[in-house]
Amino acid sequence: MAAESKDSPAQGKLVIRNIGLALSGDVAAPVLDADTVVVIDGRIAAVGGADSVDTAGADTEIDAQGCAVCPGLIDSHCHPVFGDWTPRQNQSNWVEMNVNGGVTTLVSAGEVHLPGRPKDAEGVRALAMTAQRCFRNFRPAGAKVIAGAPVPELDFDRDFYESLAAAGIRHIGEIGLGTVAKGPDAKRVTGWCRELGIETIMHTGGPSIAGSHHVTVEDVREAAPDVISHINGGPTAVPHEGVRELVANSPAAPEVVHNGNERAALTCLAAVQEAGRLAEMLIGTDAPAGSGVQPNGMLRMVTLLASLGGLDAAQAFALATGNVARKRGLDAGFLRAGLPADIVFFDRPEGSGGRDVLEAVTLGNIPGIGMVMIDGKPRTGRSRTTPPAARVPSLA
Repeated sequence: MAAESKDSPAQGKLVIRNIGLALSGDVAAPVLDADTVVVIDGRIAAVGGADSVDTAGADTEIDAQGCAVCPGLIDSHCHPVFGDWTPRQNQSNWVEMNVNGGVTTLVSAGEVHLPGRPKDAEGVRALAMTAQRCFRNFRPAGAKVIAGAPVPELDFDRDFYESLAAAGIRHIGEIGLGTVAKGPDAKRVTGWCRELGIETIMHTGGPSIAGSHHVTVEDVREAAPDVISHINGGPTAVPHEGVRELVANSPAAPEVVHNGNERAALTCLAAVQEAGRLAEMLIGTDAPAGSGVQPNGMLRMVTLLASLGGLDAAQAFALATGNVARKRGLDAGFLRAGLPADIVFFDRPEGSGGRDVLEAVTLGNIPGIGMVMIDGKPRTGRSRTTPPAARVPSLA
């Protein structure tokens, strides 16, 4: 049997013309004055006006037909296993379908759904290394799955975390999904990881499944992780006053997810805006989960925050792109020279109110996707999961 070849970026020069709206991924300046993007060998070489960038000598051209573009969405919180299949829902091709929903990168919060998941130190480390390396070589529809997130257990000492760092593991799974859950134990783990350069995230709220733990506001405050995983619950949220307290008093980045409490997500948004921390707020899905797999989950969260939370729609997209990339240390998330050409082409859905896609989102309608590009390669045409976009790009 022949070995699978690794996915590789597009080669040559690509010019994208006639962009109607360019979203940057930067929450501080979410809209770019640009209608043209130049891509060379799968990375963005220039973003600007047609007269200000070098478009000569293109091997390929795409006419955006006036639709909008944004960086590929980054799911800050998912639970892959192996391949494009989830045992939680016994569903195949869930990652590929997320690409149809505009997601180009997914960050694992722990490979916890693997049947018979090991919980001894050697097995947990081996699972993390295997998941990390498998997804480096296997990219469903081009998606970049950042996997290998070991779940902490009480009998793991500092040597265990040192061995993770030595193996190239850079983030752990949710504290609280294993036996480490309460404040003092979690604080010990986050302290070791911080010294070793390993990112920490912490389950927040009621148990997600039998065997996981109830993690309180006090536990999170004491542990001080890098990311407060699903501050709006996974799926059960802490009391809303606890959400506000964590945003006001914890330095950790607050994350809201699709498979959580929507009202608590809006509470988080209001607290984040009041605290001036919008640049730290992250969006994820927490899928696959008991609620299922939602290919449009990231788009639905963007739409929720813009339509019911009153957040500027362009900024809402930044919470699902640049904010996640910056906090999670990813080579993605911005429409900016030097970064991979992970680009979503989208527009208001057919039949929607609003003059453009941002107004449509503000009215509560998810966008229609016309193309998703990863590393300069078109991976989807018109999306199989979103409503049809009013305009779609075409190869010129």
